[in-house]
Amino acid sequence: MKETAGPGFALREVPEPRIRDDEVLIQVRRAGVCGTDVHIHEWDEWAQGRCRPPFVVGHEFAGDVVQVGALVQDVQVGDRVTAEGHIVDGRCLLCRTGNAHVCPHTKIIGVDRDGCFAEYIAMPATNVWHLDDGVPYEVGGIMDPMGNAFHTALTHTEVPGATVLVTGCGPIGCFAVGIARAAGASRVVASDVNPRRLELARRMGAHEAVHPSEAADVVARATGGYGVDLVLEMSGVPSAIHQAFALVRVGGRVQMLGIPAKPMEVNFASEVIFKGITVYGVVGRRMYDTWHQMTRFLRSGAFDPTPVITHRFPLEGFADAIQAIKSGEAGKVVFEVG
Repeated sequence: MKETAGPGFALREVPEPRIRDDEVLIQVRRAGVCGTDVHIHEWDEWAQGRCRPPFVVGHEFAGDVVQVGALVQDVQVGDRVTAEGHIVDGRCLLCRTGNAHVCPHTKIIGVDRDGCFAEYIAMPATNVWHLDDGVPYEVGGIMDPMGNAFHTALTHTEVPGATVLVTGCGPIGCFAVGIARAAGASRVVASDVNPRRLELARRMGAHEAVHPSEAADVVARATGGYGVDLVLEMSGVPSAIHQAFALVRVGGRVQMLGIPAKPMEVNFASEVIFKGITVYGVVGRRMYDTWHQMTRFLRSGAFDPTPVITHRFPLEGFADAIQAIKSGEAGKVVFEVG
């Protein structure tokens, strides 16, 4: 848990959560570790401005329902589940127009309220997502970041037959590579400065995985000099964002998930307007069409996220888990809780 306003986590005994009538209690089996958790661990500027310790960290998980509230009808004890970690009000303009993923009143588990790096977590029943019998807990436990990749790759895009560039091959970027291949992209190019991440991108189906310095030549050869139809920008690195605008074709599309660490300059005239491109900012997962997409792709067998999982730790190994992510040598890191 995040015990104090400073660097580090602590392993502590805490009371079992008490559920409300519209909530369920879930015994956590697997929990994914995310870059957001690293920000909270390091207690950087973002964490200092957002988080209010003490609280239980963690927002990616899967497990078993062990208790249901009196008003819950569609979730039962024994169900294998994961959950959407963004808790929204359900009544605002955005929620009631199909845009709950950008609800201004969102509370995130493991950030704004107690999360899943624990034996149990309480969740609103409306946020619960049932797992197919064939989906293992560790895949269910990473559906949150997988959902970010699905949202980025498939929302308002036409992937079948398209040429796609993925800039940034962290876990979500690698998921996006596999999704683009499963959705029928004709060519998927992935770029990153980290050789380990490029290897993971190849394992997820990238036709070519290259250093950013090679990306322009590779894209030119793959597209006859036109540029790719679609860029999935997953890094937030300013040079990668400029490269995304440069290597997308005229009239193409750039989907932006990566978050720059600070404001950056963009020449909107030459990079965006005169190229006639569409830029889409990605926040979380669309509720709940993204979850249906994930479930259907997993059922099809065309998309397998497991090559991205490289490290598994018990909760007691939280320091090693954080270090594995910081080292740059990890793909997706998972806690084995129960």
